[in-house]
Amino acid sequence: MSNEDEFFDAVTGLDSDESYEGVSEASFKDALVFDSSRQKNNGSVPQENGIKKHRTSLPAPMFSRNTISIWGILKKCIGLELSKITMPIVFNEPLSFLQRITEYMEHTYLINRACSMSDSIERMQAVAAFAVSAVASQWDRTGKPFNPLLGETYELIREEQGFRWVSEQVSHHPPVSAFHAENLAGDFVFHGSIYPKLKFWGKSVEAEPKGTITLELLKHNEAYTWSNPYCCVHNIILGKLWIEQYGTVEIVNHSTGDKCVLNFKSCGMFGKDLHKVEGYIQDKSKKKRCIIYGKWTECMWSVDPHTYETHKKSEKKGDSKKHKNEEQQGAENDDADDMPEVQETVSVIPGSTLLWRIDSRPAHSATMYNFTNFAMSLNELVPGMEAILPSTDCRFRPDIKAMENGNMDDASKDKERLEEKQRAARKERARNQEEWSTRWFQMGTNPYTGNQDWIYTGGYFNRNYQDLPDIY
Repeated sequence: MSNEDEFFDAVTGLDSDESYEGVSEASFKDALVFDSSRQKNNGSVPQENGIKKHRTSLPAPMFSRNTISIWGILKKCIGLELSKITMPIVFNEPLSFLQRITEYMEHTYLINRACSMSDSIERMQAVAAFAVSAVASQWDRTGKPFNPLLGETYELIREEQGFRWVSEQVSHHPPVSAFHAENLAGDFVFHGSIYPKLKFWGKSVEAEPKGTITLELLKHNEAYTWSNPYCCVHNIILGKLWIEQYGTVEIVNHSTGDKCVLNFKSCGMFGKDLHKVEGYIQDKSKKKRCIIYGKWTECMWSVDPHTYETHKKSEKKGDSKKHKNEEQQGAENDDADDMPEVQETVSVIPGSTLLWRIDSRPAHSATMYNFTNFAMSLNELVPGMEAILPSTDCRFRPDIKAMENGNMDDASKDKERLEEKQRAARKERARNQEEWSTRWFQMGTNPYTGNQDWIYTGGYFNRNYQDLPDIY
């Protein structure tokens, strides 16, 4: 049976009716003052020194993928988009793609830092660091997230980080995931829609970024937009799986005219540029104000353009001889794309300012899908949540829950059942000539780019979840 899914595969001072807020009228309409006593009574996460504690591991470790051959599945798909392909569940990770994109918010403090800056260039530095940090969790994450079902939703409320998030799978063909996050104090709104297009190239799978990401800093009346870099997973057939991200990311401040251009470098012939990111920030007169450099797997720095150029000139003198030796030693491997040896530290230019450093992963991360601490907690269903969440939330997906618990046979059966149920529902709508209606987002125009975008319509946090689709 063919699978027709795509692999994407705090307290506020508001006077409305739920616990958070945001920029649009729709966001403010469904905000409410947070009731701490009610939160304690509904079985929330245990607290320590007033800070909520979240789980730091999964219920069971991951299964080995070494005994599964993917070649029989993919050999007819070279150069094609990865749709209508049934993948063994062992290649998944126990998260929905809606949860995976929520990992953008792991380093929310960088947005808060941007909000606190008085200088627009410094704000752009913080936003650029956030844009890089938002894709950092993909490092070594070679598992495929589950394809969200049409109408599937996910919410995340993190009072300690000061935000709330809601996302919805708004389209199945093409697969589109829309999200909306807002600061609890009304300082920012972060929203967008993601629909990555994936292709198989024999040894690798490449994800082409689609969709616009928008960050609004309300205090400064600023809006920034950008798209993510390409992502490629190497050695799908043979060898050790490894990931690189590459391409140019342009972050535009639509209020000031400032722009940041980031070049996510491909590894290159000898791997010396693996994970590197280099770029610059220019003002509206196109004058370069600073250089940004680092690795998306480690850290990002900022330095004065003149200092950077001087350092690069002196560096090139020492590199020419070294490069000659590397050319003589290089060898090609036709069976697998060997992962280049990674130099784990960034060479810091004197006078640089640290913008962001990645958090260490837990010691047991390698046995749990290389999840970060943040990712470990995303599918956590604590007592009391069942009475609050809508029935469409990812946490209720039986296939993801079974995989998380190590029950791979049950997970595979549930995944097949859910996909068949989705196909049957689509055929029924076609017979009845019914169109699918999204619940929390609608197609509109992004006011900053002028392009079509999925816009949050509000109301989600009013907790009125009547007439939801039965998707699980």
